[in-house]
Amino acid sequence: MEKWDSSAGTSAFYMPEWMIQFADQKQEFNKRPTKIGRRSLSRSISQSSTDSYSSEERPKQLSVGFSLPHSAQAHAKGTLSAPKEAMKLWLAHPAASYTDSSDDETSPRDKQQKNSKGSSDFCVKNIKQAEFGRREIEIAEQEMPALMALRKRAQGEKPLAGAKIVGCTHITAQTAVLMETLGALGAQCRWAACNIYSTLNEVAAALAESGFPVFAWKGESEDDFWWCIDRCVNVEGWQPNMILDDGGDLTHWIYKKYPNMFKKIKGIVEESVTGVHRLYQLSKAGKLCVPAMNVNDSVTKQKFDNLYCCRESILDGLKRTTDMMFGGKQVVVCGYGEVGKGCCAALKAMGSIVYVTEIDPICALQACMDGFRLVKLNEVIRQVDIVITCTGNKNVVTREHLDRMKNSCIVCNMGHSNTEIDVASLRTPELTWERVRSQVDHVIWPDGKRIVLLAEGRLLNLSCSTVPTFVLSITATTQALALIELYNAPEGRYKQDVYLLPKKMDEYVASLHLPTFDAHLTELTDEQAKYLGLNKNGPFKPNYYRY
Repeated sequence: MEKWDSSAGTSAFYMPEWMIQFADQKQEFNKRPTKIGRRSLSRSISQSSTDSYSSEERPKQLSVGFSLPHSAQAHAKGTLSAPKEAMKLWLAHPAASYTDSSDDETSPRDKQQKNSKGSSDFCVKNIKQAEFGRREIEIAEQEMPALMALRKRAQGEKPLAGAKIVGCTHITAQTAVLMETLGALGAQCRWAACNIYSTLNEVAAALAESGFPVFAWKGESEDDFWWCIDRCVNVEGWQPNMILDDGGDLTHWIYKKYPNMFKKIKGIVEESVTGVHRLYQLSKAGKLCVPAMNVNDSVTKQKFDNLYCCRESILDGLKRTTDMMFGGKQVVVCGYGEVGKGCCAALKAMGSIVYVTEIDPICALQACMDGFRLVKLNEVIRQVDIVITCTGNKNVVTREHLDRMKNSCIVCNMGHSNTEIDVASLRTPELTWERVRSQVDHVIWPDGKRIVLLAEGRLLNLSCSTVPTFVLSITATTQALALIELYNAPEGRYKQDVYLLPKKMDEYVASLHLPTFDAHLTELTDEQAKYLGLNKNGPFKPNYYRY
């Protein structure tokens, strides 16, 4: 039975019975209590994606509209005898994420694995995933032109011959390209992960298969994390003479456990704001016993990795974990440094209403001039839909803030360290934790209110998604040149202090990436160079210049 729809204004449209029933159901749904609505929403979110589930995390019920692989679709054509068989086939073919699709829950520490050369000096999730990881590394190489150019140009000279580098960074395809470049330049490397969630298991396997001693896997415990670092450092017959750190945990571990190692270490290269802060603290206390290079505050890191990388990856991380739409959402971004600027620009472009909190009046004025409203977190915490921290500080979002958040507020961190959100205060008996999907948790209050916590307060983009390879090429090239500089520097050039990269080196890194865009630099004439008081080949800006 069909009904006439007089609202259409023409005689050409009849409302089918199924559409009438749907409208009636929608009206009934809107009458339901809010608490039930919240539960329905959370269930639909948890069932909408299984891209990064292990078999135990995958929900038992699946929402309508998922896609089965061809073998499971065969049931619809009558070639399978029961829906259960189709479901088993679907469960056996999760979305293409080799990092999270393993059903093996055995700790890598309990496994006996060897690569094809017979070496067992590594600890990864599954060495058999090496082939997939190698493909990812090959893809990354295409987007890292400067690092590949450096590898080609300096491979004959071997500027890192004799270097024994111990590293603690995110283990991704981009890091693998850096490690293999360091190896091609003559260095021996041992590596651990600086984040328990950011390791790509297949990439770690590919590195181990290539002969790199790698100790890392996605989902490490805190105990695993420190065990992996110790396995990199505490090796019979091998002692590092260079450190490449991201966050300062490796440096801290050596200071704490093996301080005598610093007698042979030539220098430290540190990438993150957290690690650099620790180095300056050591220097101020007179405890820094080797030179250190502050890569985080180099122009190429601040202006490219921190800004452009976060501008793209913040949206990727939020989309993959929550499937949310950004238009009209109210977002507060804590911190308006380069990371904060990138996050705010991306969210504003997507139509979000963005607030900013800031302690520095200069950064605060920049936020205002860029069109963002500067607030205190307490002023907007009840109304915002998303809270993002990117300050490098601790306890930026406290339990008091978390208690006052609206239902279904999303909370995440874009800073390196997991100290910005007071996650420890949420692990109390009155609050319930509910795993929605990998790296996504509901924290539920007794009254039914819940927040959506991403990556347990750790770095969102590398824990929950990926980052643009080209930008990481800039940072990785800077790290490689910093290692070469410290390792080859004559005695006395660098004292026991923290140094910024020479301006000339920043310019060199930038120049290596320009051919990708078919970009052509203008050259100074002799007269122009003399007028400006510059060398025609640079550096073109004084050290105090702010880009």
